[in-house]
Amino acid sequence: MAAEFSHLDAQNQPGMVDVGAKNTTTREAKAQSIVYLGADIIQHFEAAGWQNKKGSILQTAIIAGTMAAKRTGDLIPLCHPLGLDACSFDMDVQAEEIIITCTCRLHAKTGVEMEALVGASVAALTIYDMCKSVSKGLVIRETKLLSKSGGKSDFLA
Repeated sequence: MAAEFSHLDAQNQPGMVDVGAKNTTTREAKAQSIVYLGADIIQHFEAAGWQNKKGSILQTAIIAGTMAAKRTGDLIPLCHPLGLDACSFDMDVQAEEIIITCTCRLHAKTGVEMEALVGASVAALTIYDMCKSVSKGLVIRETKLLSKSGGKSDFLA
């Protein structure tokens, strides 16, 4: 049986999902974005302590990602505005890429997948913005949900 779109009503009109009858639970979601920079650019920024004229690249990305996750309800039209209890980032710098993981958590009636995805995405875009002066060959490779828990269905990629 095919799943129905949750943001369409009986008349196929868009609308927010009514979460009024849902249970309040602790919900957590992890999302990931990967930014390919290439080995030379990684080495360049590692030698510079991940600093450039705009400031600290990784710290600025974390702050931007956190700000974006907190504003997801303003950015995605049918998302509920949520007050996050926690939003954290892991920046795993590898040989040619940075793997960004954003984890969002709250105690609410709806999940935080979109907040984690938006946080990871904006952190990736911030790294792109702060590094584009060195190379135009940067690539944001993928953004995906890694896990979610606390709602009616858990997910683990």
